[in-house]
Amino acid sequence: MKTILIQLDTDAQPSTFDRVVAVDAGTDHLFSYGGVTPDNLTPLVHGAIFTRGPQDLSQTAIFIGGSDVAAGEKLLENVQSTFFGPMRVSVMMDSNGCNTTAAAAVLAAARHVSLSGARALVLGGTGPVGQRAGLLLARQGACVSIASRSADRAEAVCERLREQCAGAEITACESAGDSLASELSQADILISAGAAGVQFLSTDQWQSAGSLKVAVDLNAVPPVGLEGIEVTEKAKQHGDVVCYGAVGVGGTKMKVHKAAVQRLFEANDRVLNTAEIYSLAEEIG
Repeated sequence: MKTILIQLDTDAQPSTFDRVVAVDAGTDHLFSYGGVTPDNLTPLVHGAIFTRGPQDLSQTAIFIGGSDVAAGEKLLENVQSTFFGPMRVSVMMDSNGCNTTAAAAVLAAARHVSLSGARALVLGGTGPVGQRAGLLLARQGACVSIASRSADRAEAVCERLREQCAGAEITACESAGDSLASELSQADILISAGAAGVQFLSTDQWQSAGSLKVAVDLNAVPPVGLEGIEVTEKAKQHGDVVCYGAVGVGGTKMKVHKAAVQRLFEANDRVLNTAEIYSLAEEIG
């Protein structure tokens, strides 16, 4: 029986990136729908679960994407609430690449630093990738600092992350001034996950952080988030700091994305979100 991946995208035009990855992952047939909302979702899910017998539903799966991560999370909730009994298919949420990118960034850091007990600073930590990177780091035992231009927004994100990771040390700081300088001076791991074209730190600033061991910049659009790190760098040594650029991390992100799509067709009850996608990234190594 042929595999079918149903792409539900919250944007008007379904992502060509996600479609290409689905094909490269070996999906036999790809059905793509744009402008998907909770209001028009149910018939699409019913079409997925009622067309094949329960014993064959492992060969159908749903991928949720789009640029709006909050909308993607809401769709994931609604998809799961539409399932009942054996009438369900596996589903993956990776709106804006949030989960696969965060997993790849944290995995890159873990290759060089034991995450348990490490101090990690996430710049752009209130964005979709930054939040997930912070959560993954905290779940691995790191002490995490979430930085944002707004201290209130950073603290609000920290509160949500603490709810998801009880007992974790997760603190907020502003992405400028003395607060940032203090956190940077203690950081073992630095992840820059801000918006495209936003530079957080000059070369001198991050290279002068005495305890820093790994720096990961996820911005490929000039100017990069961490000045002096080229987008293609992969485990390149800058003094005592091992550095990754966006493309350097991107190879792992693509492997994880493809493997996650393939994993969907191993059963009809998989839900691949942040934690599950990171577990898969660890398997890939």
